[in-house]
Amino acid sequence: MIIDIHNHIVAGEELSRYQASLINSRGFHGKRKPPVTEESIKSATWQGHKHTEVLDQVGTDMAFISPRPYTMMHSEKPEKIVHWYCEAVNDAIALQVKVEPTRFRGIAGLPQNAGVGPENTFDEIDRCIDELGMVGIMINPDPGEGDGLTPGMGDEYWYPLYEKMVSMDVPGLVHSASCRNQRESFHGHFITEESIAILSLLNSNVFSDFPGLKLVISHGGGSVPYQVGRWRSQLRGPDNTENFDERLRRLYFDSALYNTESLELLFKVVKPDRCLFGTERPGAGSKPNPRTGRWYDDVKPLIDEMDWLSEEEKAAILGGNAERVFSRFKP
Repeated sequence: MIIDIHNHIVAGEELSRYQASLINSRGFHGKRKPPVTEESIKSATWQGHKHTEVLDQVGTDMAFISPRPYTMMHSEKPEKIVHWYCEAVNDAIALQVKVEPTRFRGIAGLPQNAGVGPENTFDEIDRCIDELGMVGIMINPDPGEGDGLTPGMGDEYWYPLYEKMVSMDVPGLVHSASCRNQRESFHGHFITEESIAILSLLNSNVFSDFPGLKLVISHGGGSVPYQVGRWRSQLRGPDNTENFDERLRRLYFDSALYNTESLELLFKVVKPDRCLFGTERPGAGSKPNPRTGRWYDDVKPLIDEMDWLSEEEKAAILGGNAERVFSRFKP
């Protein structure tokens, strides 16, 4: 089974209109009726194609869908509108899973908010995991969206969330969201924050304090695999007993990189058993590569063509590791 663990919801315009209303009114009109219905989910398309058609084009069997991160407005105030929007998106994800249960599973967005501790997400985690049957959560390492005030993911600020994740055996997909910093786009911010998160985690006591914690870093680990030589020379962990590569293997990574050279570097540095197939398709890479004629985010052929990987390693990357890490997933 080919399992794409990094996929985002395709839900039509209803969520966008609901979000605009919440931001414009700052919640004055109340939460109101959730905007997405089963019928709107069934009719939703991306560039004229249903979500399953986009998956079928590249042979994906199952997709774990999460919110579109840049829409999650974690830096907006008042905090209540962030909660209301997050709940609406998670409800839409649950509907998409209900409509096509053989193709989708849900990863819950969290109502994180700038300047507020992660405990504010616990009720929504419980609802999404226990009531809606989702298999994981998506974590924004920077809910301030570029304000520079949220501690790195190695800080004890995050410990209540880690404790809850371990107690529930719920993996977290680490994926930055929007960015108010005018020096970079949200795409650039993704890479910046994922790199900061890795280095903060590896230079902390997080994995000795929470050995069962499962964190999957999006976009192949940001810049870290590419810069691994520099970090090997600088970082050995808080107790100096593990080298950088050993600590790096306490994390998991997706394959949303879109080129052979970067994928090979990732697999060789962190090893295939720590890598999960993820493409973000449909998304930023859903366009033809003029050099090859393939879609940029058609990642599976790139992995298939790596002769140095065994068939067992390829099968693990393409689905087996996802089934192992996401223990709540049942085909």
